[in-house]
Amino acid sequence: MNLGFHAAISMLLVLPPPSLATTNRIAPHGCHQTLSFFPPPLLFRSKELIKEAILDNDFMKNLELSQIQEIVDCMYPVDYGKDACIIKEGDVGSVVFVMEEGKVEVTKEGMKLCTMGPGKVFGELAILYNCTRTATVRSDSSVFQTGLIKHSEYMDFLKSVPTFQGLSEETLSKLADVMEETHYDDGEYIIRQGARGDTFFIISKGKVNVTKGDTVNQEAIHLRELGRGDWFGERALQGEDVRTANVIAVEPVTCLVIDRDSFKHLIGGLDDVSNKVYEDAEAKAKYEAENAFFSSLKLNDFNIIDTLGVGGFGRVELVQLKNEEAKTFAMKILKKRHIVDTRQQEHIRAEKHIMTEAHSDFIVRLYRTFKDSKYLYMLLEACLGGELWTILRDKGSFDDSTTRFYTGCVVEAFAYLHAKGIIYRDLKPENLILDSRGYAKLVDFGFAKKIGFCKKTWTFCGTPEYVAPEIILNKGHDVSADYWSLGILMYELLTGSPPFSGPDPMKTYNIILKGIDMVEFPKKITKNAANLIKKLCRDSPSERLGNLKNGVKDIQKHKWFEGFNWEGLKKGTLTPPITPRVSSPIDTSNFDSFPEDTDEPPPDDNSGWDYDF
Repeated sequence: MNLGFHAAISMLLVLPPPSLATTNRIAPHGCHQTLSFFPPPLLFRSKELIKEAILDNDFMKNLELSQIQEIVDCMYPVDYGKDACIIKEGDVGSVVFVMEEGKVEVTKEGMKLCTMGPGKVFGELAILYNCTRTATVRSDSSVFQTGLIKHSEYMDFLKSVPTFQGLSEETLSKLADVMEETHYDDGEYIIRQGARGDTFFIISKGKVNVTKGDTVNQEAIHLRELGRGDWFGERALQGEDVRTANVIAVEPVTCLVIDRDSFKHLIGGLDDVSNKVYEDAEAKAKYEAENAFFSSLKLNDFNIIDTLGVGGFGRVELVQLKNEEAKTFAMKILKKRHIVDTRQQEHIRAEKHIMTEAHSDFIVRLYRTFKDSKYLYMLLEACLGGELWTILRDKGSFDDSTTRFYTGCVVEAFAYLHAKGIIYRDLKPENLILDSRGYAKLVDFGFAKKIGFCKKTWTFCGTPEYVAPEIILNKGHDVSADYWSLGILMYELLTGSPPFSGPDPMKTYNIILKGIDMVEFPKKITKNAANLIKKLCRDSPSERLGNLKNGVKDIQKHKWFEGFNWEGLKKGTLTPPITPRVSSPIDTSNFDSFPEDTDEPPPDDNSGWDYDF
């Protein structure tokens, strides 16, 4: 829903777009310019009003207190006269507003929807991404990059604690994820001698006194003072939970806290997945010969047979080698000008590099790329069984056995990608395509990214119904976001629709943030399937199945997969639940029909494009 906001003599508090927080930007004509931005200071009353407005907002109230404080600190006042247009329907948004005085009128397509007064937030979708509301979102900017700094600080704290010095980077990174900030006032007891506890603390701000009660004189003896970077309560993590001393705040104190259950859940480390990714000499020779064959081909060696799909950036055509008619491929054709205009060069480059190196039976192969003055071309493996989404649409939903097979295919694809430090980030039925045998393969790697191990990324992207909570809240995300989407896929395959869905992305995000436990599961979802979905869709990434100490094995060994032939799936000997009818290498009957492309793009001048594509 795109809305228009018009003022009736109003004072607004404004959160600027990310660009105003940077002093060195590129000017329109390519020269560097310095932007000086000094907003007037806010009164205490205004700051309190902003905070209350945020806490009253369905979406923004889910942000961490530190993030809310950062928003308050960034905002500045702006006056609008009567009938001033604050937000124009359909425009790209990049600013968040809080009403301080006056009122605004909200309209859609010229129709008045409501009037808003002081203490209300609007334009909050700009926190997530600078674009109008669409089904799929992309962005490379973020207001809350401080999450990266905080995670790094937490990691540094953990590395300084002797108890944790033998742990791997991956485990420390996960511990940093589950640590929570707690705040204590001057004079408040953090730990009381004799009490039972299961919590470990690291001081990130302030000072505490450690005292011990003298059983003879009933007086507390001062033992020491602790400050930033110091820790206490580590014995509780091993199970010794009777506190032997008091810890008292001597000024406002902030601690990072982790409990024993979370600690035990994670300790045990991750499998050394880097040793699992290998290709034997035979496979290597096969791929080298394959590369030699495809590198000799030219664009005019192919005939276009039919259209397999249409997307925002171009089309996918079934093509046939002129001199070997039995050999057909899928040719993804992308409009260069559209890619440059929408600044998606990096996404396309990432897609090319990741897919070129992906040699998995559960990922569509990319054999080579071409380009001319108007288009980029990606020569892909032809999978003529059709999109899983089309089959789901026609059948309505799948049973347990069918869903288990396709979920297993995705698990294998994720295991391969994650072992290479790659996050996929766009799982949905539309991005799963069946080969002629009926095996499902991942396609469309526009959102995939190589982040390495124990690293996070802050780019907001994905399909709203499949986006994990930590992406919405800008906390940084890693491969665990893929396991969240796996749970969503399971639910959609079993029921025909995803568990979280709203009339627009913001409402969908608000529903997601309420959690999977608020979703009423239909009776057709079995107990074991529901249990797996809920374990994949835990709010905390560190608690998700697939992201624990046993990695993907926890998913494979879950009760819902009991008896499933994982070895047969890997070897391709397991019979798929649905066998597509594919009569020949040029049979496109499993795909929908699409009209011809009449939109002829202008020749690209290659500005901003990679010549080596």
